[in-house]
Amino acid sequence: MLCSGVGDDAHDCVSECLSEALKAISVSTELVEEELKPHLDVLLNLLLEKKKGTAEKIVSSGVLLILAQVLRKKSPLTSQVTLLVAEMAREAAVRERCIEAGLVTALVPLLNSPDQDQLLHTGRAIGRICFENAVQQTQLVENGVIPRLVAIMQQYPENDPLVNICLLALCNLADVDAAREALVEVGVAEVLTYQLKRAPDAERRHLILEVLGSLGESDALKLQFVEAGVPEALSEMIRTLQGGSDTHDLCSIKVGSNLIVTLLLGDESMQKCFGEGTGMVYQDVLSWLQSSNTELQLSGALAIANFARNDSNCVKMLELGVVPHILDLLEQHVAEGDVSVQHAGLSALRNLAIPASNKVRMLEDGVTERIRTLLRSDMPPVQFKLLGTLRMMVDGQEEAASVLGKDEVLLARVMEWCEAKDHAGVRGEANRLLAALIRHSGNPEVIHTVIKADGVQHLISMATSEHVIMQNEALVALAIASAIDIEAVQEPFRDSDLLPTLQKMLDDPLVAVEVKFSALGLICSLANSSMLREQITFLNLWDTLSKLSAHTSTKLAKQADTVMAVLSETA
Repeated sequence: MLCSGVGDDAHDCVSECLSEALKAISVSTELVEEELKPHLDVLLNLLLEKKKGTAEKIVSSGVLLILAQVLRKKSPLTSQVTLLVAEMAREAAVRERCIEAGLVTALVPLLNSPDQDQLLHTGRAIGRICFENAVQQTQLVENGVIPRLVAIMQQYPENDPLVNICLLALCNLADVDAAREALVEVGVAEVLTYQLKRAPDAERRHLILEVLGSLGESDALKLQFVEAGVPEALSEMIRTLQGGSDTHDLCSIKVGSNLIVTLLLGDESMQKCFGEGTGMVYQDVLSWLQSSNTELQLSGALAIANFARNDSNCVKMLELGVVPHILDLLEQHVAEGDVSVQHAGLSALRNLAIPASNKVRMLEDGVTERIRTLLRSDMPPVQFKLLGTLRMMVDGQEEAASVLGKDEVLLARVMEWCEAKDHAGVRGEANRLLAALIRHSGNPEVIHTVIKADGVQHLISMATSEHVIMQNEALVALAIASAIDIEAVQEPFRDSDLLPTLQKMLDDPLVAVEVKFSALGLICSLANSSMLREQITFLNLWDTLSKLSAHTSTKLAKQADTVMAVLSETA
């Protein structure tokens, strides 16, 4: 059946041809190939020529049920009908009617065909009909399409159009929980690794990266990906793309390096990639720190922070000389640099500083001096991480706490951050560092420097924090200061209303027992000052202590008795 003509005549002729073909198909009862094929050819040609309204007219004619019958019968017409449905389903408006007519359930079994063209048409048809349809996508998974998609890529790994269709399907289905569970069982990691290594263009790369990104959230698949060599394949891809300026390549570098960071979140997968510091992925990550690509620098710092999640890795990385690379990176970004890179670099340093042996080594290598250059940063996320890193560096390190605690420039900046009203995190970390400098140094000079910088009031405010750990840190720091040099601290303590604050805490039934215990320990130290003993008497603190001596916590009651005994002796 041929249609030809010009202008309106041509349009009328096309419309007539379409109507005749639809009518002939709709009255067919035997589904005989010789009868149906020419009419199906008309429909297919009109669809391939993108004749407007063709798909809608086909759907409205009621022939979809006949098409579904042909597909279920698996006749010589199957491939032609599948292609017809695939072309029709380009139009979003007809997809729901295709589902209602049972075309999806008729198509799914055809994914078992040994014919690669048939597989291609079937994949396209199913993919288009179920696009962005969560209900249908879930049903597809329940009908077992996941193992079949992977099997097709395993059987025909060099058939690029077919592989593309399967990857697109996996991309659309990857967010379905049941799909991830199914993929754990079918060796998808090896398939994706192979395809990533042979990806012929950026489009294929992005498709594979998107599938990996969606599936990488699953812990089980994360480990499979690492065992199948996905991180190495990603590293290799990044290495080949580095140095260029093509936007697609830069996008692949960004997504690929982010993916590696995600895969390192699993403990087992992280250890496999680390390989005692000799793993290819770890070596590549080190090179990222020295790259001129900011995205790679960021991923490199985040990856080091992930590798530094256990002490043995931290010690090994320090031995292998990772710290200077991180410090160089941080210094690059001090002046109007990238906040994310600074934040990630400081996270890595903080994690590396957790083992005690590393603290000593990092101090010997002059780490604290170099990271103090970041003090001028105006970015709260950087300030927060910097304070936390410095606090970790002085933890249990008397010498480091003494050096930093006597640094007037550092303390002046910390005082500013102690008053950061708009940033509770920065304010909290600044106060905790201030307390840590006194607690870990036990140094009279540090105490004098803190007093000179007006730090006492901040520690007293910190003692009333809503966080028990911060309250205790502040109270212990104040107790150490008063035990070391009561003469130096008595006036600032009196002027800052420390004792009234402590009495209020002891009288408050909602204050934690361990905080009250620390507060009583501090009062013991304060009793050594005649000036403060007068205030204790004036406040009638004895009554508060007497009540606590009957507390249900025997530990707290005993501490209250001890304080009363000390006050009696010093009276």
